[in-house]
Amino acid sequence: MPTPRRSLLCAFCASLWLAFSTSAAETRDLILVAGQSNAVGADANPTGLPPNDVDRKVMFWWRTGDPPPDKHDSTSSQSWRRLQVQPLGNPKLPRDGRNRQWGNFSHPDGGFGPEIGMARTLMKRQPKRRLAIVKAAFSGTGIRRDWDPKSNTESGSCYRALLKETRDAIKAAGAKGITLKIRALVWVQGESDANPANVAHYEKALNGMIAALRKDLNAPDMIALVAVNTRFGGGKNKFMPDIVKAQQAVGAADKRAAYVDTAKATIANNAHYDTKGTLYVGRLFAEGLLEVEGGD
Repeated sequence: MPTPRRSLLCAFCASLWLAFSTSAAETRDLILVAGQSNAVGADANPTGLPPNDVDRKVMFWWRTGDPPPDKHDSTSSQSWRRLQVQPLGNPKLPRDGRNRQWGNFSHPDGGFGPEIGMARTLMKRQPKRRLAIVKAAFSGTGIRRDWDPKSNTESGSCYRALLKETRDAIKAAGAKGITLKIRALVWVQGESDANPANVAHYEKALNGMIAALRKDLNAPDMIALVAVNTRFGGGKNKFMPDIVKAQQAVGAADKRAAYVDTAKATIANNAHYDTKGTLYVGRLFAEGLLEVEGGD
């Protein structure tokens, strides 16, 4: 039978353990970043990215590449890291139109997408809210061709990858005593659907994917922020206005969604935002998120 002194010591140790475990536990907002090459950040040059100490406070988990997701992708190796530039990965070269494994960044040092500008803006505006980001983005992808939530074939491979990376990331955070609550989806995609075969289906497909993601991740209140490079094709793609209208319709019909207009973002070419443009687009997403939440 333990002595009173030993019982008191055990109780003291137990209280210390409880206090430590309580203080160690934390909750963070989780934002998902997904889409095609402008979500990847294909032409955002890391050498032009200004440093910011806030990056080390943001948890980051990623998989980026070309469809379908595979061993050639750039990944965080199924581990949480701090917010950072992503390396090129191991693209299959030379370019081969049959497998679309071309490398997801145009610069040898890798790149970054809207996640960095978004996180920096949110952390500045809401310094007391802790943040985590899961990014699963794949260049050249079409919403029905690669992100179909109803498909068990390659046409659903990127959607399934987004689900898997998110679930794995949440589980890994939980093992560290960190609870992640899905706050928003940042979606930059639509350029590959600006064609006669897909443009008419885009609005329905985007609505369906957002609804499926909310259901599959048990996140019914997840805010969906959608955007596209409005200048894709250098003003010569006659279907881009219809993609924009479809995204605007998705944002207008859903009080937990919003279209983010990136028309003023600087571009590197007829397909991609440049470094400053990518940071600016991230800031627009942060401002869009705060605006939607302010309207609740």
